[in-house]
Amino acid sequence: MGEKMGNLRRTIMCGNLRPENVGEEIVLMGWVQKERNLGSIIFVDLRDTTGITQIVFDDTISDELFKKAETIRGEYVLAVRGTVRARSSVNKDIPTGEIEVLAKELKILDEATTPPIYIKDDDNVSEPMRLKYRYLDLRKPKMQANLKLRAKTAKILRDFFYENNFVEVETPMLTKPTPEGARDYLVPSRVNPGNFYALPQSPQLMKQLLMVSGMDRYYQIVKCFRDEDLRANRQPEFTQVDVEMSFVDVEDILNINEKLLYKLFKEIMGIEIELPIKRMAYNEAMDRFGVDKPDLRFGFELKDISDLVKDCSFKVFTGAIENGGAVKAINVKGYGDKFTRKDISSLEEYAKTYGAKGLAWIKITDEGITSPIAKFFNEDEMEKILAKVEGSIGDLILIVGDKKSVVFDSLGNLRNEVARRLNLLSGDDIYPVWITEFPLFEFDEEENRYVAKHHPFTHPMDDDIDLLESKPDKVRAKAYDMVINGDEMGGGSIRINNSELQRRMFKALGFTDEEAYDKFGFLIDAFQYGTPPHGGIAYGFDRLIMLFTNSSNIRDVIAFPKTQSATDLMTDAPSPAAEKALEEVHIKVVP
Repeated sequence: MGEKMGNLRRTIMCGNLRPENVGEEIVLMGWVQKERNLGSIIFVDLRDTTGITQIVFDDTISDELFKKAETIRGEYVLAVRGTVRARSSVNKDIPTGEIEVLAKELKILDEATTPPIYIKDDDNVSEPMRLKYRYLDLRKPKMQANLKLRAKTAKILRDFFYENNFVEVETPMLTKPTPEGARDYLVPSRVNPGNFYALPQSPQLMKQLLMVSGMDRYYQIVKCFRDEDLRANRQPEFTQVDVEMSFVDVEDILNINEKLLYKLFKEIMGIEIELPIKRMAYNEAMDRFGVDKPDLRFGFELKDISDLVKDCSFKVFTGAIENGGAVKAINVKGYGDKFTRKDISSLEEYAKTYGAKGLAWIKITDEGITSPIAKFFNEDEMEKILAKVEGSIGDLILIVGDKKSVVFDSLGNLRNEVARRLNLLSGDDIYPVWITEFPLFEFDEEENRYVAKHHPFTHPMDDDIDLLESKPDKVRAKAYDMVINGDEMGGGSIRINNSELQRRMFKALGFTDEEAYDKFGFLIDAFQYGTPPHGGIAYGFDRLIMLFTNSSNIRDVIAFPKTQSATDLMTDAPSPAAEKALEEVHIKVVP
């Protein structure tokens, strides 16, 4: 049974006591990290959100108080009044290690059963157990530090936006289902039978309407929802830093966002990033790195050797080129001796997961060249290949020949995997880059039509507007992504603010005027009444916090996350609804 606090009130936090507090009488409250009973003396480590202080119960206190102290167990909740004194055996591992508190009064505010998981960092407990007992997992110092840093980041963002005349506006959570992109979470309407709201995948249309309304500069730190298959850095509900500005073009948006990123990295990580941030066009990123979110912390860039192997006797390469594909290579410079044949086989299996049919390789050693494909090349061809990839002794060359999309995908991801296996990816190195000039459209083979690479409101680059109808695949977008260390942290675009151009865009996407109006009528109507040039960006807030805390799992930076199958193990959600509740919203569950 827990006691009342009585007249005890906390005067200081456990982690804040220092030698200058020696002699003071204080009151601490918190949880018992551990207790050690040595017979004539009892030590208790008391923990709160700021840290730990050692409490001492010894023979100078009353028998009654000592007996009470003997009943203390791990995770009991205590209030302790006592005097701060210097500690005889200093513990250099904790900030409060030079002092301890001699107890004079103790109240056991609540007892606790033995927790199913240890309350300490790096306890190696399984993730399902951590998520099931999340309220215990969150007692760990590392988890609390992550959530505090998340709160600090939100404050820095709000301060920056406030100082730069942005207005925080909350947009609705119950909106109209969207036709494009990932699946919506649907919410049935009780008062409008058979109709549904959707939870927003992003506030995209609302923030554009705020620009039509003359708000000029908007931001929001907002929950968004996507019912999609999950990966390590995805969640069904996630947080976005959402921004929109009026009377701007690409440069204006990149400039103000660079100031924001500079402030964040300086105040959170103590790093001063170099401004202006490097820019790279999409085509250059694909040619050099194979992916549109390049990691610039290491080399191993893609080199096109198609023209050097088009006449060789290796049918895999020549066949790929004849079918309009390509042959590209990466040079794992100086690390050839780190990869055995077994390692290379496992890299080949990795490349196959991205569609490659195989992985050719060349190792350059003191004894010469080792390669299963060497026999297909004459001396001149081999020399030209090695010159193109800048090969020298100690290098490992990895080559894929296939359709271009497969070559980019497999080598671009293989490049990252090789760096990961070589431990070249330090979280302390920060390499931001703007990727610009994305294609406006991509071809969807399933639907047999062009779809918007970002969304249907993205403005084409001015030079390419005339190609909308004739060469849609050549049209570049006024779109940009912020990529840091190989992760897309945010992305945005300049939006179309002209009704005629928007109509041409819908037409290029295969919508009739009627279909476009059915889906986006309220936005099309709004654009008739004078729309400023506008654009914006949205950052993945959870991904930013992962970067700042050097976390590899998004679930470590969200208080109550879902599993990879979108379930909540703690509350057991989602769960069946009562029959009566379903009737009220006019829904029958199909067995």
